[in-house]
Amino acid sequence: MVRQPWCAALFGMTVTARHPGLTFLALGTLTGLTAALAGAAPTPPASAWNARTLGTATYVILDPRIEGNPNILNPEQRAGILGAMQRDSGSAIKRRYPGATVAADSGTPGAIRVTPVLVAPGALVPWAKLNARLDFDLPGGERVSLNETFGLLTLWQYQAEAANYVYGELAKRLP
Repeated sequence: MVRQPWCAALFGMTVTARHPGLTFLALGTLTGLTAALAGAAPTPPASAWNARTLGTATYVILDPRIEGNPNILNPEQRAGILGAMQRDSGSAIKRRYPGATVAADSGTPGAIRVTPVLVAPGALVPWAKLNARLDFDLPGGERVSLNETFGLLTLWQYQAEAANYVYGELAKRLP
C-alpha cells in the first residue's frame, strides 16, 4: 500500500439541489452557509436524509475524483489514493450504518450514489490543507455534500490509514 500525507482541522457542510431552479439552489446554499457559520448542521431539503432511511439504504460508491492540483502526485500514488478513497468511503458508511448495503453495481435501482472527492492542495508542504467531500445523490434527485478540511501534517500521522480516517470522520457527521 502506498503511504500518503493527509490530516484533520476544520469542517464545513453544504447542501445543494440538482434541480435547475436557481432560487432553490441559492436557498440551499445560504441555509448551509448560515448553519455552518453558526456551528450547526443545515437541514437538507431531502426527506430521505434521516438516520432511519440512511441506516437501511443501499449505497453505490461511484468512481472517486481528485480535484485541485492532482499533479502533485505521481500516477502510482494517484491510483493508490483513488483505490483507498473508493474502498474506505464505503467501509466508513457501513461502519456508521451496519444495516446499510454497499452495492457494486452502479445501476442498482433506488441506491444512494456516493462520490468521494479530494481537493488537493497546490503544493505538498506541511501547512497545506486538503478538502475531502462525499457527494450523496439521493434517489429523489437531491444532492447532499459533506465537506471537511484536513491538514496534511495530521494526515501524515495516519500514513496508509489516512483515507480510512478521513472518510470515517465524514461518516460521523451523517444523521
